[in-house]
Amino acid sequence: MGDTRIQIRGLMYGLVIGLLLGLWFGVNIGKGRSIFSNPFGQENFTEKVKTKVGESVERIGKEIKGKDK
Repeated sequence: MGDTRIQIRGLMYGLVIGLLLGLWFGVNIGKGRSIFSNPFGQENFTEKVKTKVGESVERIGKEIKGKDK
């Protein structure tokens, strides 16, 4: 009886730890960050500007290519 309790408790601890790590890594992957970075950390201003400018340049390039055809 006691041995089964220990096994179930170990399984539950493993599931909880696995769930928390999976959420941590999943949020970082979804945001396009390094897996081990802080998922609650804010992007600094320069990173936001670089991202937005890069997206805008790509969008404008696609629009120009589409109008030339």
